[in-house]
Amino acid sequence: MPTGARESASGGFRAGLRVSGDMRKFYPMMVDVAGKRCLVVGGGRVAERKVLSLVECGAEVEVVSPSTTARLAALASAGRLRLRRRPVRPTDLRGAFLVVMATDDAQVNREVAETVRSAGGLVNVADDPDACTFLVPSVVRRGDLTIAISTGGGSPALAKKLRQRLEQTIGPEYEAFLGALRTLRERARRAVADPEERQAIYRRAVDSDLFEQVARGDPVAVAARIEDLLQAAPRAGAGT
Repeated sequence: MPTGARESASGGFRAGLRVSGDMRKFYPMMVDVAGKRCLVVGGGRVAERKVLSLVECGAEVEVVSPSTTARLAALASAGRLRLRRRPVRPTDLRGAFLVVMATDDAQVNREVAETVRSAGGLVNVADDPDACTFLVPSVVRRGDLTIAISTGGGSPALAKKLRQRLEQTIGPEYEAFLGALRTLRERARRAVADPEERQAIYRRAVDSDLFEQVARGDPVAVAARIEDLLQAAPRAGAGT
């Protein structure tokens, strides 16, 4: 986060006014947090969920809270995160790539969020979408396949319900399917000169029986289908 966090005369944070976010549209994006300092303020169950997601993505997580869950304490003892057992201070915000506020004090959450926003930083406040500059969606992961669901803060319960439905539909075989499609893509980029023809190959692949072969766990059939898809396209350097 940029420097310049505002501090009141009493040593705390100074809140500002903010227009309701009812008309805001959030830009969906995937962010690389690997190796970046991410600050989580709070040590309860909500903070724990936020921390686990950040740690999974390789972030350098710092937790500031007088008390924490046993799991957060264990992660700190294992060196997976840095833990500061005290209330948040303005200096904690300096150098943070993003800030997550998850204390049980709504006023503290809002005041710190306003400080981060005023400095041009990224902040998420648990259960307070109007105070956020980014939202954390409900996520289904199957290896590198990530499906994110957001209601813009309108109903996290609905996002959770939709995630649970997708988890029943999108099984672990999709991770292997994506691996096969990645192999096809890498080979096509080397072998097929025409970008439009490469796109046509990718479309044929997702509409073919490649998924069924992957789901059956038949690597020979998968390799044969990939070869068939490539053979059906003009090769790099081939004459017209």
